[in-house]
Amino acid sequence: MEPGKEAMNTNPKVAVIGAGPAGMSAAYCLARAGLATVDVYEASDSVGGLARTIQLWNQKVDIGPHRFFSSDKRVNELWLEVAGRDYKMVNRLTRIYYKRKFYYYPLKAFNALFNLGIFQALLCVLSYGRQRIAPKPEDGSFESWVTRRFGKRLFRIFFKTYTEKLWGIPCEKLDSDFAAQRIKKLSLYEAIKNALFPSKENKHKTLVDQFAYPLGGTGAIYERMARFVEDKGGKVHLNTPVQKVIQGNGKATGLELENGQTHHYDHIISTMPLTLMVSRLPGTPEQILDRTRKLKFRNTIIVFLNVDAVELFPDQWLYVHSPELDTGRITNFRNWIPEIYGEEKTTILAMELWCYDEDSIWSEDDAHLIAKASSEIRNTGLIGKAEILGGHVYRIPRCYPVYDTGYKENLKPVEDYLSGIENLHVIGRYGAFKYNNQDHSILMGMLAAENILEGKSHDLWEINTDYETYQESYVITETGLSKQG
Repeated sequence: MEPGKEAMNTNPKVAVIGAGPAGMSAAYCLARAGLATVDVYEASDSVGGLARTIQLWNQKVDIGPHRFFSSDKRVNELWLEVAGRDYKMVNRLTRIYYKRKFYYYPLKAFNALFNLGIFQALLCVLSYGRQRIAPKPEDGSFESWVTRRFGKRLFRIFFKTYTEKLWGIPCEKLDSDFAAQRIKKLSLYEAIKNALFPSKENKHKTLVDQFAYPLGGTGAIYERMARFVEDKGGKVHLNTPVQKVIQGNGKATGLELENGQTHHYDHIISTMPLTLMVSRLPGTPEQILDRTRKLKFRNTIIVFLNVDAVELFPDQWLYVHSPELDTGRITNFRNWIPEIYGEEKTTILAMELWCYDEDSIWSEDDAHLIAKASSEIRNTGLIGKAEILGGHVYRIPRCYPVYDTGYKENLKPVEDYLSGIENLHVIGRYGAFKYNNQDHSILMGMLAAENILEGKSHDLWEINTDYETYQESYVITETGLSKQG
C-alpha cells in the first residue's frame, strides 16, 4: 500500500440519487460486481429518467424521441448485455418541417436548396460565399459559430427559430458549445461535398442512419437494470426524493431524504439536478452558491395526442422550424417498431414545448395545452382531417442545461468544488450539467462505478457529447456488436 493512502473498502455502501440512464448504469455495474449495499433513490414513480417509457391508450411511448447509438465498445457491450436479443434496428428518418415542406436533417444540400426555390437558394449560396470570403468573427456564440459554417441566410432559416424555441434566449446569447457538440463539423461545404461525393468519411458522426431500439421501449433497458439490482440484493426506492447529500470535513457521508430520514453511505453517486444538489449541500461557500444560482435549466412540456390514423408521415420525429408554431418537435411513435403500438389502430404524436419556470405556459392547465397542441398539429396539415381522440400532458422540469454565454465561467468553479468532496460522484445530464445523450450518461455511470470499485480516477466531468472514443469503433447491428470501418 502506498504511504499515506487508506486501504480501499472492498464492499462499500453506495447510494445512487436518480434512476435515469446514468444512475441506473452505475447501480447496475456496482450490483454486478457483487456490492452488498446499492440503494437507488428515485423521486418519481418509475425508472428511466428522461429515457423512461410510459403506457398511453394501450400503447407504449417514450418521453419524447430517444434513440440509442454509440461507437464505444464498452457502452455497447453493456447495452447489449442488458437488452439481450430484445431489440430491433430502426431506419432513422428525421427531418425539418418549415413552411409546409420537409428538409432532411442533417441538411442535404440539394434537397434544401431545391425546396427553398432557385431564387432563395441562390441567395443562400451567396450568403455562404460571403462568409467564406469575409467570415463573421467568432465571439463564442451559437449564432457566430453556425453563421460561419452555413451563412447568415441559412442560419436564419434552419437554425435560429428552432434553437430559440428550445432555449428561450437569442442565439447570440447561446454558447457555441451547443453547436460544437450537436452539429460538430457539419457545414454547407460538407453537405455539398457529401452530396457530390458520398462516403463514410463524410458522414456526420452523431446523426446515424440506423439505431438499436428495445422491444419494450427505451425505458425497458433501465427497468431491466433496476430488476437486476434488486435481484442482487440492492434496493430501488421509487417515490423517494432526496433532500440533500450529507457531507463533513470534505467527505460525503450519507443522505437525508425529504421525509427527514438519514442514511449513512461510503459513496454517493448523484444525478440530482446540479443546482438543487449544490444549493442544499451543507457548508457550501457563498461564492460557489452564487455561481450555481447563475446556472439555469429549461423545462419541457410534452402533449401526447392520440390521432385516429395510422399513416401520417414517415419520420420518427420532426424538428419544427416554422416560427408561427410554438411546438418545437413532433414525435410519431407509429414509426419506431410495431411492438410498442401492438394491435392499436391509432398514432400517438408527442408535441414538445419548452419553457422556464416563470413562463406562463408552465402553469397552464392540461385542457388548454391539449387544445393548443391540437390546433397546432391541425394547422401543419400533417394529420389531414384525422380525428384527435384524446390528449395527455407530461411536464419535465429542469431537463435541459442551458448553455448561455458565460456558463462555463460559472460551472467550472462548481465542478472544482464538488471534485474536492471525497466520495461524491456527480454524473448525468442533470447531475453534471452536461447535454448528454443516453450513451454519454451510461458511460458516466460505468466510469463512476469503476472509480468506486477499482479506485480509478476517471475525470467524470470530461465525459460529454463532444467525447470521442480513442479505441476501435464498434456499433450495434441486427446481429450484435460489429467493428466499424
